[in-house]
Amino acid sequence: MKKVYITATSSYFPNEKVVNDDMELYLGKLGDKPSRLKSIVLRQNGIKSRYYALDTNQQITHTNAEMAAHAINGLFASEEEKNKTQLLSFGTSTPDQWLPSQAAMVHGETFKYPMEIFSAAGVCLTSLNALKVAYMAVAGGWCNNAVSANSELVSPVLLSKLFEKEYDCIAEVAANPILAFEKDFLRFMLSDGAAAVHLQPEKHGDKNLLIDWIELVSYAGELPACMYMGAEGMEDKSIRSWKHYTADEIGSKSLWAIKQDVKLLNEFAIARFVDAIERAISLHDVDLNKIRYVIPHISSMFFYKKLEDEINARGINLPENKWYTNLTWVGNVGSVAPVAALDELLRTMPIEPGDQIMLLVPESGRFSYGVALLTFEGE
Repeated sequence: MKKVYITATSSYFPNEKVVNDDMELYLGKLGDKPSRLKSIVLRQNGIKSRYYALDTNQQITHTNAEMAAHAINGLFASEEEKNKTQLLSFGTSTPDQWLPSQAAMVHGETFKYPMEIFSAAGVCLTSLNALKVAYMAVAGGWCNNAVSANSELVSPVLLSKLFEKEYDCIAEVAANPILAFEKDFLRFMLSDGAAAVHLQPEKHGDKNLLIDWIELVSYAGELPACMYMGAEGMEDKSIRSWKHYTADEIGSKSLWAIKQDVKLLNEFAIARFVDAIERAISLHDVDLNKIRYVIPHISSMFFYKKLEDEINARGINLPENKWYTNLTWVGNVGSVAPVAALDELLRTMPIEPGDQIMLLVPESGRFSYGVALLTFEGE
C-alpha cells in the first residue's frame, strides 16, 4: 500500500453571509409570519451566520455541481494541473437531481475529458465515504491521484413554498397553525457550500497531510432512521417512502422536506458517536497526546457540549481545548463541514510537522459515523 497525502484543500461558499435576522428574507415566511421556533432554535444551535445559494426572490444562484466545481478548481494552480486528475470521488446529501449521479454532473461541470468517478449518497458521512474511496484508490495504486469533494445545496428544500400546502391544510383545522418541529427547526440550521481535497502518493507543496487511517461504522442494524427526506415517519419508527403517496399527499405532508426525529437524535446520536470514536481508537495504535487538533462535525452547538461531556465521561483524552469548529459562522454545511473546517484550520491555525488532526463525523440519517486521523508533514 502506498502512502496517501492530502496535498491541497479548498472550500467555497456562495454569495454573502446571511445573518440570523435576514434568514427569512431568503427562505420566506410561512403564512407571511415569522417562525415561532426561529429564535429558540438559533439560541440553541449558536449559529450566527450561514450561506445560501439563493437570492431574496428565492431563486437559486448556484447549482450543487457549480459550487463543487468552484471548490475543486481552488485546488489547482492551473488548468494543466487540474487536467491530470484521474479519479473524482464525490459525496452529497442534496444532489441537483436523482438521475444521473451527482458525481457525473460535477464531472461534466469541472473536467472535460473521460475519467473514473464515484458517487456517495447519504448525509454528512458522505464526506468520509468519498474520501475513503479516493484514499483506497491511490493507496492501492489504482490511480496516481484523486480529488475527493463534497457539495450541499440544501436551501431550496428549506423554502417556505415547499411547506405551503401542508401549512394550508393545517390552517383548515387549527386556529394557530404551526409547522411540525422536526421540519421547522432544520430550516434554521443548514447552509450551502462545497469543499474538496487533492490526494497524491507523494508530497506536493508545503501543506501535506498523511492519511493514517479512516474508520467508518453504521449502527443501522440496531437503530431506525432518524433523519429522512422523501418519506414519512411512522409511529413504529419505520419510514414510508414517497412512492406510496399520491401527488396531493406528497404536498400536504411536505415529503420533500428534510425531517428529523428529535427524540431519537437526543437519545442515541451522542452515545453512538462516542462508541464509534472508542471503536476507531481501539483498532489503531493511537497516541492521543500527539493530536493537536480535533475537528468534530456537529449540527449544533447544543450538541458540542454534550459531545464533550460524553467523551470526558468515558476518559478519552480529546479535551475541548484541542477542538476546532467554524459552525457558528458558516452554518451546518452537512457533508461539506468537516472538509471545509479542515481547509480553514490549515489556513488560519498554527501547525507543525508531526502534529495530528482527528476528524470526527456523525450522520444521524440512520446513525453512521466516521473517524479519520491525519498527520501534518509539511514540505
